[in-house]
Amino acid sequence: MFVILVYDFAQKRVGKALKISRKYLHWVQNSVLEGEISKANYTKLKLELEGLMDPDEDSVIFYTFRTLSYSKREELGVKKGGDENII
Repeated sequence: MFVILVYDFAQKRVGKALKISRKYLHWVQNSVLEGEISKANYTKLKLELEGLMDPDEDSVIFYTFRTLSYSKREELGVKKGGDENII
């Protein structure tokens, strides 16, 4: 599946949230990651972020897609993410 993850964590946890998320997805912009992920790794990612977050201060949104056949991605301005591959 393809996932777009958007998060908003308090400053003291934001670095850890990014580190966890980058284990599974590609960082594309401040607090935004995307990429192909297995269902098992998607579950792991959600559990790790839930364990880190304070539900009274932090939030995470997952957009999930079965296929990218009907999607289009456009970028304007400065490219903030990296092109590194996740292994």
